Amino acid sequence: MTTVAIDTGVGPLLRSWREQRRISQLELALRADSSARHISFIETGRSRPSEEMILRLAEHLDVPVRERNALLLVGGYAPRYAQTAFDDPALDALREGMDRLLQAYEPYPALVVDGTYDVVAANRGMAMLLDPVAEHLLVPPLNAMRLTLHPEGLAPRIRNLREWRADLLSQMERQIGLARSAQLRELYEEVAGYPVEEVAGYPVPESTGSTGSVPAPSLPFALPLLIEHGGEVLSFVCSIATFNTPMDVTVAELAIETFLPADRATADHLRSLTS
Repeated sequence: MTTVAIDTGVGPLLRSWREQRRISQLELALRADSSARHISFIETGRSRPSEEMILRLAEHLDVPVRERNALLLVGGYAPRYAQTAFDDPALDALREGMDRLLQAYEPYPALVVDGTYDVVAANRGMAMLLDPVAEHLLVPPLNAMRLTLHPEGLAPRIRNLREWRADLLSQMERQIGLARSAQLRELYEEVAGYPVEEVAGYPVPESTGSTGSVPAPSLPFALPLLIEHGGEVLSFVCSIATFNTPMDVTVAELAIETFLPADRATADHLRSLTS
């Protein structure tokens, strides 16, 4: 799905990306082995960029693969990158590889999301954390942001909800700035509007350290997710991995999120559940 207006010239669109990245015409020219004069002519429509130039400028402006197709289309060229459905047989090897990766990470939670945070794969560790969650939130496609922040999702069990929510919303804002997705903006407005002060009768702590008898672990290197499960407060740090130099829109927008136990008690609790 293209997220730019087709009747907008490729020059103004490239200028918009350059300004968003806060790069001068001269700096972009140096990066792309061109001249500031030529960049200026492209942006004002006085010069029609070649397909190669559009792709070169898009690469140096860190334009997402989906938007590179849109730039090519507006510039009068065919899209360069395919957009293969995730369940297409062409991606069998990719799905199998991710499934093995998710299973190998068990009993720790891990999942794969697409560009709008819909869950396309998850392991049993993640399923464990989702119990209990309201049934209507588990109807496919599951959305990771909605599952986490909805009052009937994980939010009532997240002990440092205020901090974790702020971090997730900040992540979404960065993604919106990068992808310019109307669908992502709509999701952001939805989840940002969920109540925070009190969720399901459970008062949200003022800070990560305000968790009653369960203090937050000292983790200066990453914000922990503190979540209640089975009478225990589990502590995780999250890492996100994407594919290097993707040549397909679908693959470019996939992200593998893993939750690493931040303390021995959390690791022991998860292993006890699987044993």
